[in-house]
Amino acid sequence: MNKQAKSYWNEFWNSAKQPSLVATEQFGFAPDELAQLIIQGKKTATCSGYDFYEWNKEPLPIVDLYTIVLNSQDEPVAIIKTIDVQVVPMNEVSVEFAVAEGEGDLSYEYWWNAHKEFFTKELAEYGKEFSEDMLLVCERFELIDVKK
Repeated sequence: MNKQAKSYWNEFWNSAKQPSLVATEQFGFAPDELAQLIIQGKKTATCSGYDFYEWNKEPLPIVDLYTIVLNSQDEPVAIIKTIDVQVVPMNEVSVEFAVAEGEGDLSYEYWWNAHKEFFTKELAEYGKEFSEDMLLVCERFELIDVKK
């Protein structure tokens, strides 16, 4: 966690009873745009490739995890709280979940194409190929605070 994010976190809680589960994250391929969608309440879900957690030796997200959302400059812009986590094959992700991601024209087709392109590029960096049934970590979250 960088200095700005830590300062924002401490300022938000302003007490010693802070939750211990906190992370920082830039979202996807367009952190500024996606952070704005979160702040506007249009984006209430996100997904990531399950295998990336193992390959990067990172823990899976869990319910009640607080995340400080960072913009492209690694500046904190908001705090969200994870309210649901499910591991689902990509080709079984629901239309409702795709809409909750809040991106593009909100269609399932847009979601599928954007995520296929994103995961194809990311997997190639690990020498892997995209598969329609790749496992995704599907998270739902609620907006807790917007940095002023």
